[in-house]
Amino acid sequence: MRIGVPKEIKNHEYRVGLTPSSVAELIAAGHQLVVESEAGCGIDFDDDEYRDAGARIVDSAGEVFAAADMIVKVKEPQPGEIALLEPRHTLFTYLHLAADRAQAEGLVRSGATCIAYETVTDPRGGLPLLKPMSEVAGRMSIQVGAHYLEKEQGGRGILIGGVPGVAPARIAILGGGVAGMNAAQMAVGLRADVTVYDISNARLAELDTMFGSQIKTAYASRAAIAAAVSRAHLVIGAVLVPGAAAPKLVTRDMLKTMKRGSVVVDIAIDQGGCFETSRATTHDDPVFTEEGVIHYCVANMPGAVARTSTFALNNATLPFVMKLAKLGPEAAMAADPHLASGLNVSAGKIRHEAVAEALGMPFEPA
Repeated sequence: MRIGVPKEIKNHEYRVGLTPSSVAELIAAGHQLVVESEAGCGIDFDDDEYRDAGARIVDSAGEVFAAADMIVKVKEPQPGEIALLEPRHTLFTYLHLAADRAQAEGLVRSGATCIAYETVTDPRGGLPLLKPMSEVAGRMSIQVGAHYLEKEQGGRGILIGGVPGVAPARIAILGGGVAGMNAAQMAVGLRADVTVYDISNARLAELDTMFGSQIKTAYASRAAIAAAVSRAHLVIGAVLVPGAAAPKLVTRDMLKTMKRGSVVVDIAIDQGGCFETSRATTHDDPVFTEEGVIHYCVANMPGAVARTSTFALNNATLPFVMKLAKLGPEAAMAADPHLASGLNVSAGKIRHEAVAEALGMPFEPA
């Protein structure tokens, strides 16, 4: 198969769909690779490394799309990239369509086969291609929150871990999945006062076993969340409904009960966010303030640690890329129902039920 890797063009996005070592694996398997010049330069993969791995370097995204049958990216295609897609293409990347009707409509018009990393599943019901970025975002959320709690950043002037004789920051983590668990690990490491909220009693039990007395756990009822928000210095939004828009767990009225200079970090912003007051921001302009509370809602958080994120993502995606390249998309998805769960759009139709429901668009199974 002919596989293309364009340079990411989203604001401050330095990750790359395939590393030189991943390219070498695909070349060894008999596939052809086309990589846009400087696709990996933001994380110190120069063009010569890709050439040495066996790829052909071209000057523009247009040349990549024209030469390739499958496009491997990191972030959702931007309008100029959607315009380059044709029915013959398979697009393999993060899409997050539930919060992006314009993108969904563009992909439908393209006729391309679009497989989303975030809805590929595994035999245990997990999301193996979302997991590495959830791990990164969860860990980042605490260091970001700690930064914006500093007075100079407009925050309340609180040290996450406190000091002897002074209490640590109170952190509420909404969602005990991969992102929430990783946020808890970092927060515990910084000696914060941590409570994790979830609607799964089984998950709360797992977290209790994992962390013991280092954290508190609580069922995420509306009343419990309202009380948590009013007490917390930092709230991490880490909820996920696969393929669907994130539920709005924290209302504006709840937010008004937080102390001025408190911080919220919305990891769920790719899926629309779980705070009523959230709106997507960029690494250029990452925060805004609503009701006296600082909001960090960057839609590609892991892009800030792009080198770590690229390696972590490639470790997870490469086996699926190999399968798609070897068998072709239809045969690969027929052979692997977990990969088939990643199909969001094909032949001008929305193929993922949760995406269709979130967007109010017709759903037609493949």
